[in-house]
Amino acid sequence: MVYPENIASLEKTKFGGLTRSEVMSRIRGKGNEKTEVRLAKLFRAAGIRGWRRHIPIPGRPDFSFRRQKVAVFVDGCFWHGCPRCFRLPKTNRAFWKAKIEENRKRDRSVNGRLRRLGWKVLRIRECQLKHPDQTLLRLRRLRSQRYRT
Repeated sequence: MVYPENIASLEKTKFGGLTRSEVMSRIRGKGNEKTEVRLAKLFRAAGIRGWRRHIPIPGRPDFSFRRQKVAVFVDGCFWHGCPRCFRLPKTNRAFWKAKIEENRKRDRSVNGRLRRLGWKVLRIRECQLKHPDQTLLRLRRLRSQRYRT
């Protein structure tokens, strides 16, 4: 039986001297694989070609069209604070509010950096993939635009 006074020492020994919080903070996500795959399938079905995934430019966009200099990001509604879908969790509200705001701030910063480098940026929210025609129309419009410098 584990008694409350032994819990802290048990957590330290079980995880090689690290607390559970420290261990969990080191776990990195694998990305928004499901939504990216959905968008890739949508591109293929619509005959959209010339895209690459995860090229090494600021923000590492999910998809990019180098010739037209278009960067496409697929943002999860929760992690990027979609105005329509996002609901702040009821527990640890201050943490989640700060976390989501930091993600939004980073998104704005990445958008600005890419635009200064001459790229056009398209951010597609997870919920927008439910309307593939509108999503593809936005992409086609952006790819056909000439960039104004």
